[in-house]
Amino acid sequence: MKKLLLVAATQFEIAPLLNWLEKLKEPDAELKFTFQELEVSILLTGVGLPLAMFQLTRALTTTRYDLLINAGIAGALDAQLELGAVVQVVSETFADLGVEEADGSFTDLFKLNLINPLAPPFQEGKMVNTFGSAYDFLPKVHGITVNKVHGSAASIERLKRTSNASVESMEGAAVFYTCLMYQMPFLEIRSISNYVEPRNRDAWEIALAIEKLNEVLIPMLVALIENQG
Repeated sequence: MKKLLLVAATQFEIAPLLNWLEKLKEPDAELKFTFQELEVSILLTGVGLPLAMFQLTRALTTTRYDLLINAGIAGALDAQLELGAVVQVVSETFADLGVEEADGSFTDLFKLNLINPLAPPFQEGKMVNTFGSAYDFLPKVHGITVNKVHGSAASIERLKRTSNASVESMEGAAVFYTCLMYQMPFLEIRSISNYVEPRNRDAWEIALAIEKLNEVLIPMLVALIENQG
């Protein structure tokens, strides 16, 4: 039997998918849905890098999955991305793992020679999804993962000068690091809920982003179930 792990930080991000699955099958106590030749497990990690890293490590230590899909919403650094757009994140960076210098600039741990930028799973300090080329139906973007979402004009301007990323999340790099270290096939799929700009929650479109995200996820699972993995 093939195994799929669907990973999200929060339940509300994948609520439409869960509702759809529950109409097809009764899940067990661990949010596992078993079809004839496909087992779909749901992992809700909680928000942020530490929670995601721990929950993923625990899950991947005990079970080998044929595919892991990380799904959620994200902020867009690229103004060309429309709110509600759904993208595949093909590379990730730990964007704030380092030190703040006296002049306010940022130096990452690679430049400080505390982490080898070429040591697996890094490629010049980035993590690249080597499994994602098998899935080519969404626009591909580069992502950064942060512990503190950017919300001030000054920090956003610095970020845009130093990063070529298109989206910002709080868990993506944890998924990349863990899956690459375990050599686990995976995808990171994100929908755009807001632009990375001076913090203004009134401009966010979370409901739209969740709707569009699940409009992509549900057909993916339909195809997997119909093909039985």
